[in-house]
Amino acid sequence: MKRLFAAIKVNPSEAFLSRYYALKRNLKDEKIKWVDPGNIHITLKFFGETPEHHIPGISVALRQAAIAITPFEFSINNTGVFGSSYNPRVIWFSIEPHEDIIRLSESILRELEQIGIERNRQNFVPHLTIARIKQLEDKKFFQNVIDKNREGFIQNEEVNEFNLFESVLSPQGPIYSIIESYTIVGP
Repeated sequence: MKRLFAAIKVNPSEAFLSRYYALKRNLKDEKIKWVDPGNIHITLKFFGETPEHHIPGISVALRQAAIAITPFEFSINNTGVFGSSYNPRVIWFSIEPHEDIIRLSESILRELEQIGIERNRQNFVPHLTIARIKQLEDKKFFQNVIDKNREGFIQNEEVNEFNLFESVLSPQGPIYSIIESYTIVGP
């Protein structure tokens, strides 16, 4: 069994890292698990624990999905939070426009359905998770930091491939390795 997901790898720019480290520095006293900048990605499909004999079929489906989409670009903007203001769980950067990413995700889901892999019941919301909140001591201060960083351009990202990753969980955080890359060539 391998813990798998399909994702678009994002290469953080200086502006991205500047915003990321400013948030991390301002929230240093809170119990927050920050995503390593080298692991930043947009998850297109989380497979979870997957039998290894399923990987070739998944790979064919992902290759077919890549053929159906043309390369695209998006902007990373704004900072937000998943969860309520009373119980925030995740800090994220937004993706705009996200229609092309949704089209890619739909293409992947359609191809996977053809090999018997069901869709998730959740709505797909393209975003970049930058941190997971474990516990907040000062929710008002936290909200002020998020509000001060809520709006603003971070970087553009061109997408001409996505990857099938294996995730190995460790006490230091997940270790991602690329199983295969899929070039987006368009119809």
